[in-house]
Amino acid sequence: MKSDKNAIAINLTEAAVTWLQNHLFSIAGAFAVLVIGLILARLLSKWADRMLRASPRFDPTVADFLSSLVKYGLYALVLATVLAQFGVETTSILAVLGSMGLAVGLALQGTLSNVASGVMILTQRPFKVGEAIQAGPISGVVQEIGLFTTELKQFDGLFLLVPNSELWSHPITNFHRHPVRRFELIVGIGYGDSMEQARNELVALAKADNRVLAEPEPVAFVNSLDDSSVGVGLRVWCETADYLNLSWDLTEAVKARFDEVGLTIPFPQREVITRVAG
Repeated sequence: MKSDKNAIAINLTEAAVTWLQNHLFSIAGAFAVLVIGLILARLLSKWADRMLRASPRFDPTVADFLSSLVKYGLYALVLATVLAQFGVETTSILAVLGSMGLAVGLALQGTLSNVASGVMILTQRPFKVGEAIQAGPISGVVQEIGLFTTELKQFDGLFLLVPNSELWSHPITNFHRHPVRRFELIVGIGYGDSMEQARNELVALAKADNRVLAEPEPVAFVNSLDDSSVGVGLRVWCETADYLNLSWDLTEAVKARFDEVGLTIPFPQREVITRVAG
């Protein structure tokens, strides 16, 4: 029994030696490909990471994500090349990996959609941290942008965590991207009041406020002829940071000035004629 075990061990040793002799060059080549491939993959991934970070179009989060894709893609290529040195059919392995990737992609469809949207947001930069935005029913001040989600602080102070696909699927309005913006106020006056006087008063109020920009200059105009009033409008431009306070102050100032000079802001009125059948 013992001699049989010794014979098996000798046969296995001889088989291993024979295999090593027959595949010595393949092993050496595979080892060389592995070492050189890993070194090149690491160098190329570092170069890609450095180039992505140097580009102003790529956020650091996107640069990390894309450089990781490059690194692991190169590692997979090195592994396939090493296996090919031993005569392994890499086509079938790649087909299996592709099928597995497709299955995982279908299972994580929502998650991958958020990642893709996050990459687009971080690359296109429709908004940055600290800017106020609105996207469909979603609005608030951006606190943090990630690959999967974006954190917002709503205008009422509540915390809001939004999947990136929800943001990217709507038109995005950025309230702070441009340094100046326009404010428009429409005020109704009575039909018996002077439209010219109302326009002059509106322009005078605008020019008296140092937050209103001189260029483009303030403009007052007749906007509409309504059922009970004439709509007189005022358009001014201001710095974005002053917009909210200016809109409140100008609205209050217009009401006070119109009361002072006798321009009326009428309530909705309706004439009711009663006909009595004879």
